[in-house]
Amino acid sequence: MGLIPLRAFLARHRRIALDTSVFIYYLEANPLYVDLAGEVFTWLERSPNTAVTSTITMTELLVHPYRAGNEPLVNEFYGLLSLFPNLEWVAPDLSIADAAARIRAHYRLRTSDALQVATAIRGRAFAMLTNDSEIARVPEIEVGVLDELR
Repeated sequence: MGLIPLRAFLARHRRIALDTSVFIYYLEANPLYVDLAGEVFTWLERSPNTAVTSTITMTELLVHPYRAGNEPLVNEFYGLLSLFPNLEWVAPDLSIADAAARIRAHYRLRTSDALQVATAIRGRAFAMLTNDSEIARVPEIEVGVLDELR
């Protein structure tokens, strides 16, 4: 299938939300997903495209470098991601926490996933890219699952 389904998904939107998996695949050059993740970040570099993600993403990304004692990699992640064009980092506030609790209760998602979805919705994204098919149970946002877009 290649990149055609992903490109069609991206073409329908100007603002999307990104789940942590997209960042991991890109940063780790995962052989199954690096082309897809690269396409997402190339799309994001072009205006008027924008994306939103939760600061929970950074928490999830930094666990392995911290566990390995790899401070240079931590700094590389911060340098690359905190300044990436057209990418907005949103910290959970009480409104997002409340929305996440409702989403978690209704769709039985994990807390981190519910926070990502609530951030997407509050961040005015109408679509979200992930590789977690559980998130696709949330009808309030169009969810693109990378395994289904390959």
